[in-house]
Amino acid sequence: MGKKTVIFLFAIVLFSSCKKDMMFNYLDPDDQEPFYEPVPFGMSYIERGSYVMGPEDNELQSEYNKTRRVSVEAFWMDDTEITNNEYRQFVFWVRDSIARQLLAESFPEYLITDDGKGTFYDVPTLNWELPIEWGNKDFQAAMEEIYVPETERFYYKKLVDPRKLYYNYHWVDYKQAAKRTNSYDFETQSYQGTVLTQDGEKVPIENRSSFIMKETTHIYPDTLCWVRDYTYSYNEPLTKKYFWHVAFDDYPVVGVTWKQAKAFCNWRTKLMNEYQGKFEVPELHDYRLPTEAEWEYAARGSNERTLYPWGSYYAANHYGCYVANFKPRRGNYVADSNMGCTTVKVGSFDPNNVRLYDMAGNVSEWTSSAFYESAYDAISDFNPMMEYEALPNDPPVLKRKVVRGGSWKDVAYYLRNGTRTYEYQDSAKSYIGFRCVRTSFKDEYHNQ
Repeated sequence: MGKKTVIFLFAIVLFSSCKKDMMFNYLDPDDQEPFYEPVPFGMSYIERGSYVMGPEDNELQSEYNKTRRVSVEAFWMDDTEITNNEYRQFVFWVRDSIARQLLAESFPEYLITDDGKGTFYDVPTLNWELPIEWGNKDFQAAMEEIYVPETERFYYKKLVDPRKLYYNYHWVDYKQAAKRTNSYDFETQSYQGTVLTQDGEKVPIENRSSFIMKETTHIYPDTLCWVRDYTYSYNEPLTKKYFWHVAFDDYPVVGVTWKQAKAFCNWRTKLMNEYQGKFEVPELHDYRLPTEAEWEYAARGSNERTLYPWGSYYAANHYGCYVANFKPRRGNYVADSNMGCTTVKVGSFDPNNVRLYDMAGNVSEWTSSAFYESAYDAISDFNPMMEYEALPNDPPVLKRKVVRGGSWKDVAYYLRNGTRTYEYQDSAKSYIGFRCVRTSFKDEYHNQ
């Protein structure tokens, strides 16, 4: 074999080895630290499993309330509903981020211009290390835009205007990206299909960024829901104090729409990923609203064919005491407890056997699923999900989202595991809250 041939073959082997190292070195198990999913604070682990979704055998089945055996992957779920205190942290973060953007116009130190990360869709990088001096007159002048207009102030108090608190975020529409008609053509090196924007317009796909949707959501709860929801009822004290007063810190947040609940999940994910990034560890699955199937599976716990989350066919225990916050005895709201007529502190009643509190009663809960009467006939039997991102001009019937669990104002029927109902995604009610879930990784950590 000639010298040139030997050199040529050696070069091929060397190049192949280098190429393999460049492509697969990051997958080398010898160079990777073992990954163990951290246990999220305040969440319970729901093991993967299968169950019969829908009403029990002794319940009346209808067109929109059938049964279907399904399987659900493992996930984490908040052990209580999101509280006023937890949602208020979201409101304060949005308030402070808007304030810092306004301050940056007069005080450049509130903006980080060179952090090596650049900006994402013209979103500035704010300096969160500097405090906001709310009592400083110069600061107040720079932030004038965030305050209630002078002509609308009570007793001349200069307060932040809740109507101006908007949260901007982006999300990827994987449903549209996965369509075969929208796939990338490697021959022409371009996309051939169209994408439906959130405004309801079909536009040609330019590049991958066409599947990135921008969401702008007003995030302050509708505190007037306490008055609006009930005619001839005195609920002004709850309207004025329920959300922001410390006495209601541990009560479930209400008056939030479906979109506001989704925005909270995105913000919570953002904080988690930033924390993970500080330690240079991999990001985790996103926080999100549970699907209808996940919610019912978690409510049932390990009890597959029972009427209520506590594993019984009755709304009271063997002592005759009610075991959830709901409306018993034709309007005797205090019959279930001495803690009040409306909502109570989260976790006031015993949890189900997977350590989840208030899966029935207290407040109903948003899910991510769209409400269709015949959904059980169409959904997959593996991680079932009926989803639809309603457009602004869609009819109201397409804006229905599944609500589960029943609330403090509902009779026992709505507390049942298999009972499904709905509310419109842009509605805010005094009896609907939410909790978050997070998909779990498939590792042996949870089986030890």
